[in-house]
Amino acid sequence: MDILDYAFMQRALLAAVLVGVIAPAVGIYLVQRRQALMGDGIGHVAMTGVGLGFLLDTSPVWMATAVSVLGAVLMELIRWYGKTRGDIALAMLFYGGMAGGVMFINLSPGGSNANLTSYLFGSLSTVSASDVTAICLLAAFVMAVTLGLRRQLFAVSQDEEFARVTGLPVRALNLLTAVTAAVTVTVAMRVVGLLLVSALMVVPVAAAQQLTRSFAATFAVAVAIGVSVTIGGTVTSFYQDVPPGSTIVLLTIGAFVALTALASPLARRRARAVAAAQAAGDPAECAIPAGRGPESAVGV
Repeated sequence: MDILDYAFMQRALLAAVLVGVIAPAVGIYLVQRRQALMGDGIGHVAMTGVGLGFLLDTSPVWMATAVSVLGAVLMELIRWYGKTRGDIALAMLFYGGMAGGVMFINLSPGGSNANLTSYLFGSLSTVSASDVTAICLLAAFVMAVTLGLRRQLFAVSQDEEFARVTGLPVRALNLLTAVTAAVTVTVAMRVVGLLLVSALMVVPVAAAQQLTRSFAATFAVAVAIGVSVTIGGTVTSFYQDVPPGSTIVLLTIGAFVALTALASPLARRRARAVAAAQAAGDPAECAIPAGRGPESAVGV
């Protein structure tokens, strides 16, 4: 049985590849900013957009994108001005998003909570041609931002004060990061699901960091992991009849565990090489393997 003989699997695999690329591409900036759970919060808000899509008889993907972008902007504004009460405001935003999604979808004609399942946990068979078109357009926007502005976004993610001193529009770039994360969540919800998308944005980056020492290398390895697990999870879901979202996330966690186990002996060997170089009176850099030196850290 050839998996590509089925049109719905062709659409699902295309969507999986795009999600595997853009989720880690955005996640690397969220991890640097210590906002690893931002995608999870946006996923809660996106549920209101899905419910509105059913209620207004429009595309749930585009409606979820609009609501998610609005929610991401509100999250950034709360982060700037919320101060001590910001966590309460964010909690109300997240839980309100979930409640709004359930309410709107039940108010829609013929709607029920069962309609939310494919958006919460992902579904291969429900990825339509219009969904693929929306995913391709949104993915193109995400890649244009994450690659075209990678130096500026990296600078802001590392040190906002330094970036502000150098003249970068820090608040505008923070808003753009939040909006890009919101778009990524809505792109990924058809494959991974709103409740699991944050894992695909964060775990491949954390796994890549076990082996890499530069931003460029981490970016490349994280994307490679993302594409591998989304394709692997999609194919496994087809042949074994298991949920795609949970399969993809479990494969991602498995990749993290495997790379962590591989990185431990490499780290010990590197530490012994550094110690030997210092004992011999050589600079510590001399003990770092080729391609892992300070110059590689500039590859943003």
